[in-house]
Amino acid sequence: MIKTEAWVLYRKKLKNEGPAEIVLEDFEFDDITENELLVETLYGSWEANMSHAIERKPVDVCMMRREDKIVLGNAGVVRVLECGANVKNIKPGGLYMLAPIGTEDESGYLQDIFGYNTKGSIGLLAKKTKVLERQLLPVPVNSKYSLSQWAAFSLKYQTAWHNWKVAYGSYRLQMTSMDCQKPLVWAWGGGVSFAEVTLARHFDCKSYMIASEDERISQLRENDIIPIDRRSFIDLHYDIEKIKTREYSMRYRKAENAFLKIVEEYTDGKGVSIFVDNIGLPVFPATLKALSRQGVITTCGWKKGYDLSFNRAIECYKQHLHINTTGNRLINGLEAIQFAEDNGWIPSKLSNVYTWDQIPTIISDYSENRIKSYFPVFKVN
Repeated sequence: MIKTEAWVLYRKKLKNEGPAEIVLEDFEFDDITENELLVETLYGSWEANMSHAIERKPVDVCMMRREDKIVLGNAGVVRVLECGANVKNIKPGGLYMLAPIGTEDESGYLQDIFGYNTKGSIGLLAKKTKVLERQLLPVPVNSKYSLSQWAAFSLKYQTAWHNWKVAYGSYRLQMTSMDCQKPLVWAWGGGVSFAEVTLARHFDCKSYMIASEDERISQLRENDIIPIDRRSFIDLHYDIEKIKTREYSMRYRKAENAFLKIVEEYTDGKGVSIFVDNIGLPVFPATLKALSRQGVITTCGWKKGYDLSFNRAIECYKQHLHINTTGNRLINGLEAIQFAEDNGWIPSKLSNVYTWDQIPTIISDYSENRIKSYFPVFKVN
């Protein structure tokens, strides 16, 4: 048995039990097999799915996995400690990013997520864990960037890479460079959306992102992203039940009109070419109205719910494309890493890195919206 320390999430005991509290405790797991590697976590990146699991919304991950307790964490950098006999291409001492592909289909696309909903997986909120060779991507040797930056890159930027390649490729199937030389890319969301609009600039697109805090608006400007201040249409939050009431409907329509007026001004009335929406229902109706003809709405997240509805006839008439992806394939991961190293497509140097003992603080800061950086990172070993 291997012994370590971990922040542990327990299955709820009562049907109506609210959000969980993770517990720091000693944790044991079986020795590595001939196909596994023992690794120690150096840096982890806090991801939205971790907060969703603790909040038990939209699902109780422990119940989904049918396990009494689990360890979360699917993004970060690790050091290899031991290798099973059948591991061929990795040696002890190497530095790697976690590729959290729990299981994959026959084409290599992710089906479930290590450190989240993959049964038996032990995430990076453990000081030590075990992985398969296909779940590691190498940190570039003699990289210009820090391990904390690569930890922040490991999931958000890999996810953005895959989503962008599919969305941009789809847009160009309908709109060539002769039809639209410089596509207009807008985004709602957090770190993944930020990564995607910064990537869009490398493809000769003009990038915009919506934010509501002064700190994030400053971050956008520093990265040559045009900020759109959400506070000027703060009531833009579509609720399928509340919209039936007159007062709520009037506030929403006023906010939606204000938003669409801004879109019209910034796009010269043409609309958005590619809209990255990792929020969902609260902004989805307005996002569709903001799209240009032949426009693309693309998502790799669902922060505010699973279900959406739209008029298929209108979407067909406007030739809108709806793109949905999840994590990057391992085969494309090296491509994303090399592009990042060569082009500086990586989070800026991180000024505030949480410690291992501050994990409860990062949870509360995230839930209370006190984290102003798009990339909250914590240091472990």
